[in-house]
Amino acid sequence: MATLTVSYPLTAESRFDRNYYVTTHLPLAQAAWGECGLQSAEVLFPASGSQPLAALAILRFADQPAIDAALTSPKTLEVLGDIAKFTDIKPVIFRADD
Repeated sequence: MATLTVSYPLTAESRFDRNYYVTTHLPLAQAAWGECGLQSAEVLFPASGSQPLAALAILRFADQPAIDAALTSPKTLEVLGDIAKFTDIKPVIFRADD
């Protein structure tokens, strides 16, 4: 298994629409990358108080080649194009082997 995390670093001026992310963006990513080997997706939002992130998505894939397939899929352009609809934060990507 391999994991791709997508974090959204928070600043005082950041805009992040949680509802849009959960109801539209995450399902869009799941549909785009399911055929590439995406096995599960979850999102964590910060607890109350000062936190460094607006959100953290944890995407589990079969293996690293599955992540490669997802990131190079033509459908990824649609996923990336959707980001501006819910945030002005540049996402930070991290890949891990489980």
